[in-house]
Amino acid sequence: GWMDDEALHLTLTTGRATYWSRSRQEYWVKGDTSGHHQYVHSVALDCDGDALLVSVDQVGVACHTGERTCFHTELPVTGGVAGAGS
Repeated sequence: GWMDDEALHLTLTTGRATYWSRSRQEYWVKGDTSGHHQYVHSVALDCDGDALLVSVDQVGVACHTGERTCFHTELPVTGGVAGAGS
């Protein structure tokens, strides 16, 4: 989802994940129409200030494809540094 400053403010003050819909040009609270709510536990800002990590209790599915998360497709990693991750 896309959050601008207002969507972030609404998310932080209501405890419900709120996004800006670029296609509809309006704010939407996850679950208001679908019933698949996101209740926010925490929000972390990255060091550049250009990405957020929102930790939620997910009720129902999160993705428009019907998946519980939008990040369900893993990509193969074929390279790497010897000994990394061990």
